[in-house]
Amino acid sequence: MKRAGLLTMGVLFLTACGAENNENSGGLNDNGAENNENTEGLNENVGESNEADAEGNEAEAAGDTLQVTASFSVIADFVEQVGGDHVEVDYIVPRGEEPEEHEPTPGNFQTVADSEAFFVNGMGLESWLQSLMDNASETEAVELADGIDGIALEESDAEDPHAWLNPQNVEIYVENIKEKLIELNPEAEADFEANAEAYLEEISELDAWIEEELSAVPEEHRFLTISEDALVYFGERYDFDTAGIWELNSHEEGTPSQISGMVDEVQERGVPYVFVESTVSPNYMETVSENADVPIYEDMLYTDGIGEDDTGISSYVDMMEHNTEAIRSALGE
Repeated sequence: MKRAGLLTMGVLFLTACGAENNENSGGLNDNGAENNENTEGLNENVGESNEADAEGNEAEAAGDTLQVTASFSVIADFVEQVGGDHVEVDYIVPRGEEPEEHEPTPGNFQTVADSEAFFVNGMGLESWLQSLMDNASETEAVELADGIDGIALEESDAEDPHAWLNPQNVEIYVENIKEKLIELNPEAEADFEANAEAYLEEISELDAWIEEELSAVPEEHRFLTISEDALVYFGERYDFDTAGIWELNSHEEGTPSQISGMVDEVQERGVPYVFVESTVSPNYMETVSENADVPIYEDMLYTDGIGEDDTGISSYVDMMEHNTEAIRSALGE
């Protein structure tokens, strides 16, 4: 009887232990489920973190500032308008100097060599370009006038390079800039596209305004005389004849025969004023003015660059507005 009682108690004890173990096993399974849920949450967090990192990297790449160089101030302004905050632009020819006859300095060579692109006008304007590029061979020169229907020079087989003085040509400059900047920083493409579109809208409005303003100039006064005949594209767009004492600043300048010929033409056309430019000595036109008995207009024109800091002419649009107002005031009714 005692042995039977002991067996019974043993069975009951084992049964109770088995039930307890099952309960503990159930608890372990519950903890395993919780761990699985925690793991899934961790994976979701890691995925979100990776996605955020990728977006951050794209934003950082789009925010990278490109170090680029332009040949002179007008080109620099175009690049800044399209590039916006994504570019830092230096330029070679100082304001107030002619872009045709610049002599590169050692500092210029280094500036271009350190740039990711070198934006130039082309069409032979920068006669010094090759010597500079020979010392900065790793930097590409991007010719912004590429694609423009150029006007032939009278005294050579080349084309007149002053294409930017017709605002309708600026679209080609802007498109060429935009294409290169997108190549250098594709993550900022949307910004470059938006900047270019906004700037071309401003240029279109400028073009229409110039045409309206200059409609006040009578036919007999539609003759623009300056030292370098840089206004040919401007004249073609707005229906003016143009003449310079010489054709390009890089050509022979101010010979006695050139001055004599200009005196005769000014007298024949009977215009009330002649003009001087910001980048050219006024001496030659002063000689023409004295001999033709036609005064020089008080406001100089800006053709080969925007104004220096104290002029208030700090952009291409400023330059074109200033020139238009001066021409209308001098030659209008």
